[in-house]
This record gives sequence, structure tokens and C-alpha cells, in this order.
Amino acid sequence: MVEVVTQITCKYCGSEGVVKFGSYKGIQRYFCKSCQRKFKGDTALFGMRVKPEYITSALNLYYTGSSIKDVCNHLNQEFGYYPSKHVVFEWVDKYTSVAAKQFQDTKPQLGNTWIADETVIKLDKNVKVWFWDIIDSDTRFLIASRASLSRTTKDAQMLIDRAIKKAGKAPKIVITDKLASYIDVNYGKDAEHRQGGPFKLLESGENTSQIERFHGTIKDRTKVMRAFRSLETLHDFMNGYLVYYNYFKPNDALEGKTPAEAAKIDYQIKNWKDLCLTATPKRVEIETRRPTLRPKPQRITPPRPLISERRGRIPR
Repeated sequence: MVEVVTQITCKYCGSEGVVKFGSYKGIQRYFCKSCQRKFKGDTALFGMRVKPEYITSALNLYYTGSSIKDVCNHLNQEFGYYPSKHVVFEWVDKYTSVAAKQFQDTKPQLGNTWIADETVIKLDKNVKVWFWDIIDSDTRFLIASRASLSRTTKDAQMLIDRAIKKAGKAPKIVITDKLASYIDVNYGKDAEHRQGGPFKLLESGENTSQIERFHGTIKDRTKVMRAFRSLETLHDFMNGYLVYYNYFKPNDALEGKTPAEAAKIDYQIKNWKDLCLTATPKRVEIETRRPTLRPKPQRITPPRPLISERRGRIPR
């Protein structure tokens, strides 16, 4: 019979329907009947040997501009724990993937004026990559991003298509710089394309300074990092930074709100710590009935014949 532990509540849903689920290295494990998740009786994350404060602190430092070496030194000074660079990279890689999946299906409520721009970022061996972004002028929400090795009309069109899919609608006004690749892009039915620059005001008073500032932040962030080895590593980093910028970082122009809050997205994960606690293993099913023990079938082998019988002789 399974003993129900009422004094322990689930880390994830707060339910009291918790049962013991064995122990590992002297630490009791529990299983929640409500959310079907496992957790440990200490403050460490399931499947991790370190406390969540170490991981969340590392993620915050990484996405606010610290190098991996500086992250390791900070953890050593703050907690007396010095991880290797490889360990920190594993944390970043794991929880960046979790963050991208967590927010991939959100639907922001955006305005009708979008601003698009591109900037160059260098990969390893001085390979130039063009990084494309498009944000909403009202909410500062970063709608879509992509990286490419060229600056063609096809590249610009892919950015716009991705943004329209995310927003669920087409914009009325799109502001870009004077790059020729933006001229023949299909921005949607009745959408107006305006070209300008970060400092020269358009007739309407709008410009691309908002996204230029964002790209300046990106370049400052990448200066303390080693060159990205491939488009894939750049893409992974930007996925994490997109989550940090849209959902975790308060924006001064929005009176302390995040762009996601300004876009009226209802979400409960407000920081990296909340995200780490959400990143749990797959739900498991526990057999409520005791399985029936069946005896293993015995293999009966015939007796070996005598040597004389195998040779066709009759023993005397």
C-alpha cells in the first residue's frame, strides 16, 4: 500500500496529493498525482545536482551581457561554487530550448506599425551573417528574427511572412531603411511601405531608431562572446535572447512592463527561475494495480543419446 504524504506539497502545482517515489543518495523523491510530475525533497531541480539559484543566476548573467568566464567567477564569489565553462554552456543550451518551446505558441496583440531592419554579425573565421528583425512600434514586441548569408528580397520576404504568421495579421505600415531588398516585398494587402533611417525623420515623424537601438544592444552583447561557429549556434542564442527581451526584461519606454505584457499576453513564467521549475521530465504513469506474477516457462530439453546410439551401434 502506498503512503500518501500530506505535509509535502508539489513544487509545480501546489497539490497535496503527493506520494513517496523512492530515494536517491539519501534524498527522498516524490510523485504528484495531480500533475503527474516527479520532484525531490530538496531545493534542487529534478535531474540536476545543483541548486536552481545557480542556474537562474547564470542564465540572467549570460543574457544580460556577461561572458561565460565572468558567469563562472560570479557563481564562485556568490555561492562558493565554480562550474566549468562546459557546464554553463549546457545550462544555457538546455533552458534556451525550453524557453523557445514554452513561448512559441503565444499570440501577441500588436499595433499596425512595424519596423524592420538588418545588421551584420560575424561568425567564426570572419564569416558575415545578416541578422533580420522586425518589432512592433507600439508594444516594442520583437515579432520575428532570422539569420541569413545574404540580403536579398527573398530573405526580407521570409522575415515578413514569419512576422505575419506570429501576429496573425498583416500590418498597415512597415518602416524599413533604404535597402533595395525591401522594395519588392509583399507586406500584405493594403500595407504601406515607408523607407527612412535611424536619424532622418520621415514625413510622419517615424524612423527606425527603435530597432537600431535593439541591434546596438545585440552587438554589445556579442562582443563579450566568442564568434559564433555556425548559423545554428547564432539561431539558438537569438531564440533565448528573444524570450529574455520579450517576456523577462522590463522596458523603460513601456513604464516598466515587458513587451509581452504590453502585447496583452497572459503568461505565468516571469523569469528564468520560473522557467527552470517548469522544465521537468516527461510525465510518467504509475500502475495502480499490483502486477500478476507469472512463472517463467521452463525449457525442457530431451536427454542426450549415448555415443553408441549416435553411431548406430547397440551397446553390449
